[in-house]
Amino acid sequence: MSGETISRFPVPDLNTVPGDVRERILAVQEKSGFVPNVFLALAHRPDEFRAFFAYHDALMESDSGLTKAEREMIVVATSGANHCHYCVIAHGAILRIRAKDPQVADQVAINHRKANITERQRAMLDYALKVSLRSSEIDESDRETLKAHGFTEADIWDIGAVAAFFAMSNRLANMGDMKPNAEFYDMGRGY
Repeated sequence: MSGETISRFPVPDLNTVPGDVRERILAVQEKSGFVPNVFLALAHRPDEFRAFFAYHDALMESDSGLTKAEREMIVVATSGANHCHYCVIAHGAILRIRAKDPQVADQVAINHRKANITERQRAMLDYALKVSLRSSEIDESDRETLKAHGFTEADIWDIGAVAAFFAMSNRLANMGDMKPNAEFYDMGRGY
């Protein structure tokens, strides 16, 4: 990071965080080859770190009618709408890798209606953006549209839950001025 701060809030030394938090961070570092800054930025509040990543994992890693790439599409589209630099860059990298497509994340972050995705995925992202930006307007017609595209009740919940969680995450990242790791920018661009 060449001396750049990764958050406007305190970032603890890895040796000072509770053992379970440190183990989680080191496991991510071993898997990815670096520590995503969000882990360090949230580690200064260990109880919130644990709760945040427990819910993140429940949404993003569980069995679902949505693919892992589709869940990342939701994150990238809603993060773009919420102007969350960190999440667009970090989850854009993950989306490129999971979709094996170097262009899809950029397209979805800017305007999913013009992206090279399926009509089913467009409907999914329309709903996710409504959850993220205008949840008070959701009505039965939104669910019917999704069902017409083959989404189940469980899928509709998953779309909404991912969008809602990342709306909160976007606000935390923006509030903390979290900086994405340089490594994310090039990931998944070589397909």
